Parts: sequence; C-alpha cells; structure tokens
Amino acid sequence: MRMYDIIHKKRQGEHLSREEIEFFINGYSKGEIPDYQAAALLMAIFFMDMDIRETTDLTLAMAHSGDMVDLSPISGIKVDKHSTGGVGDKTTLVITPIVASCGPKIAKMSGRGLGHTGGTVDKLESIPGLRTSFTMEEFFEIVNRTGISVIGQSGNLAPADKKLYALRDVTATIDKIPLIASSIMSKKLAAGSDCILLDVKCGSGAFMKELDSAVELAQIMVNIAENAGRRCTALVTDMDVPLGENVGNILEVMEAIDVLKGHGPADLRHECIELSAEMLHLAGMGSLEQCRILAEDSISSGRAFDKFVEMVEGQGGDSSYVLDTSKFEKAAFTLEVKAPESGYITDMDTEKCGTAAVVLGAGRKTMESVIDFAAGLKIKAKIGDRVEKGQAIAVLCTNNQESLEEAQRLYLEAVTIGDSKPQDRLQVMARVDRNSRTIY
Repeated sequence: MRMYDIIHKKRQGEHLSREEIEFFINGYSKGEIPDYQAAALLMAIFFMDMDIRETTDLTLAMAHSGDMVDLSPISGIKVDKHSTGGVGDKTTLVITPIVASCGPKIAKMSGRGLGHTGGTVDKLESIPGLRTSFTMEEFFEIVNRTGISVIGQSGNLAPADKKLYALRDVTATIDKIPLIASSIMSKKLAAGSDCILLDVKCGSGAFMKELDSAVELAQIMVNIAENAGRRCTALVTDMDVPLGENVGNILEVMEAIDVLKGHGPADLRHECIELSAEMLHLAGMGSLEQCRILAEDSISSGRAFDKFVEMVEGQGGDSSYVLDTSKFEKAAFTLEVKAPESGYITDMDTEKCGTAAVVLGAGRKTMESVIDFAAGLKIKAKIGDRVEKGQAIAVLCTNNQESLEEAQRLYLEAVTIGDSKPQDRLQVMARVDRNSRTIY
C-alpha cells in the first residue's frame, strides 16, 4: 500500500477503505508518512469529502493511535459531555455536580482555553489548591469515592489527532465537518465513558456559524459514537451571544456557584438544566421530563452545590472559596464600557467579546501565555436589552491596566445598537439523537 495511491484515490472522489485510513493514521503517527503527503490527503478530503463510514473509520483509527482509557475500575454508569467551545460557557462546572448528585458517575477529562474560547481546566484551577492532574489510579479512586472528578487531558490520548490538528491549522483545512467530527470524537471515544452528550455551539462565537452546519456536525458525531457502541445525544445551543453574564475564569466559577445555589442568569440556568436532563436521560434515569425534574430538584435541594464542594475538596481545592466567593482574588483595575447611543442591543459579535477577555488576560494568545485568573468581563446588557447613551453595558476587569483601552475598543466594536427590539432567541436550537433530529 502506498500513500501516493491513497491521495490519488481521494483526489478522484473515491471512498477510502478502512485499511487505507488505518495505514495513513498509523504511518503518520509513527512519522513514517511525511507532512507534505498528509497535507495533500487533508486537502483532498477537504474538497472531495468523506461519508459517515469513512469518518467513523478515521475517528476510530485516531482514537486507537494512543491510549484507550478503561473506566471499568469505576463502578456504575459513566457519563461524559463535550462542548465545541464558546464564550462564557461554564456549563461543565454546573451540570457535572448536578448529574453526579443524581447517581451517574462523572469521570471527565477537559481541556484548557485557547483563542477566544475558555477552558474548563483553567476555570477549575482558579480555585486555590485545586489540582487537575492525577494518575489514573488517583482519578479512579476520587470518582469511586465522590462520584465526580474533572481533570485535564492526560496520558497519550489520540496522538494522531494532535499531529493532524496542528497540520490542519497551517494548511487551511480546519473547517471541514468530517475532520472536525473525527478530531472531537476520537478523544471522546478514547476517554472511555459509556454515554456522551455533545453540546454543539452555533453562532458568532462558535466554530459553526450556521444552524444547518451545526446540525450536520451534531448528526455525524452522534452517528460515530453510536456506531462505536456509545449512547450519544447532541444539543445545538446558541453562541450568538455570550452565555451568562460573566466571562473569565474566577468570574465564571463564581457565576456557576450562583447557579448551583439556585440563582444566576436565566439563559445559563435554562441551558444547564437541559444539558443535565439529557445526561441523566442517557444514563437511564428516566424520561427527559423526569430528568429535568431530577436536575431542578438537585439544585433546589442543595445536593448539586454540596457535590461541587465535594468535588473541589476531592481534588485538593480550598472549598472555603466556594463557600464564600468574596475570598476570590479581585482584579486591580476595572473600567465601565458605556453605550455610545440609546437603543436596543441588536447584535453581539461573541467571538470579539471573547477576544476582548483574552486581551484583558483571561485567555491565552499562545499555549505558553500565563492566565490572569481575575481578568474578564461582566456583561450588563445583552441582545434585546434597551440601553441609554452613557449606560454601562459591561465592566472590564484586569490586573494589566494597559489592556483596558484595547479591550474596550473591541467590546464596543462587538456590540450593535439599533432602534428596534430583536426577536427573542432560543437557547437550545436543535436536538439530535441516533433516530431523529428536531429543529426548534
């Protein structure tokens, strides 16, 4: 078998066999296939596409290129969740303790932030003392004891994906659905959970800008998971506006705690209940409506917040900060962003809002960047809100005073004010499972 023939075959629009895909992934992982041939195949895939069978074979080959985590030492049903990334997306901090407090086990590996999207691991590490790096044995022990642990991606999970993603990033082949789906699902399958909920973001702050594309990606990822023997459902959720009111690590942890205590922004509360219900439903805890009731009761009874405290303590964190959020570090410098005119907020470029948070220090410009945990945005007005000229529409927070001017410019560029109130937005835009897709 020759790489030249595989490239030529896909260039002609033909379907690659499982053996050909495995030959490529194994050879590229071992360094036997050079970057220029891998890039040529990626470009051929970009233009000639892959069907669901090819995409599934690619995903499985990438998943098996490294460690496949065996979660069997953890008793019970293990449920995982993946978000395709957004601004203010702190749902993992809320839904994992909700679900764990109802019985299913959460043994989750999450990532760090890069670019305009935040990372769950960074948010958790803003809690003093909390660790996100453990041996597998320690990880299993924590989950068996507490029912929940969220750690950083460890070991050698899907190394082929890491190499291919870096190559896609410099060859303009990132935005192709089979390549996106295989990248995400190879890591999810390697992580070992029984059930997977996918939160596919759609809008200006997401990778998928249009609903049709987001639903297509969701359907392909669900099919891959189900074909690999995992129960899987996907929700397509709105990311045309930041989720909640806080963007930034400590700020988002505080907002998540507020929701776990039964408060917090309505959009974040609603999305967290829907995601939790889907995870509980996947774990066999009842109908979707029954699982919504379970999720709501977990919050109202205090069990979800107690489970979050238990998770923090289980990972070495100082729970006194969770019990009294006034102890968290506060940014040295703040600046109110004021509305330049009166009217309704009709649009928010969510990616630009996220970039403003990065400029303040809340995210990374490169993998080596040091995060300012106290930095971020407090959003005071969102799409549909009426504002008056000079009214504060956001508060910028940072320990780097020099960043305030650029962040303010970006935020003002991100917000559009008009004369007419826009239509209300749906938080959950679509639901996809193995048998159906529903557009709301």
